[in-house]
Amino acid sequence: MRATEMLTAAAGAAAGTTPSTASVAGLAGASGGGPAAGAGGNFPLGAALLAFAFANLVNVLSIWLKEKKWDARKFLTSSGVISSLSAAVASLAVAVGQQEGGDSSVFALALVFAAVVMYDASGVRFHTGRQAALLNQIVSDLSPEHPIISTFRPLREPLGHSPFQVFAGALVGCTIAYLMGKSYV
Repeated sequence: MRATEMLTAAAGAAAGTTPSTASVAGLAGASGGGPAAGAGGNFPLGAALLAFAFANLVNVLSIWLKEKKWDARKFLTSSGVISSLSAAVASLAVAVGQQEGGDSSVFALALVFAAVVMYDASGVRFHTGRQAALLNQIVSDLSPEHPIISTFRPLREPLGHSPFQVFAGALVGCTIAYLMGKSYV
């Protein structure tokens, strides 16, 4: 049941009219529209978290295969072959669309949120990371007696993702939410 239908049923109950059995069941979460209706959980949140975890797992495994060493801290870093945040927000948008419908304002909000996060990851943060690398190189080229050397901490360089990594994350997220939604139907 969509959120607007639930609000309509709740308003009818408050006004003293008898809501239909389907509305009452929908308010209780036992039936209604969407993949997770009656599933006892928050489908969009679950899809987003699963997409985030899957993308990070792929990233950790790819780093492990490339560097031949295991570092669990890499699970939460913003580097890797798949943008985990793009996977999470794309999965969230698809799951909300499946649950609430493509014409809902909640889906529009999730879609715009996903677009902003992915734009930021491939644009602003990606270029900020490149500037950080350049600044680190400039500072490392300074003589050891330079006054900035004693107070300078190297900047974090892997801040964003290439457009391909963002696209890969979005593809993973959409696929996970779609498959999860199919299993709930």
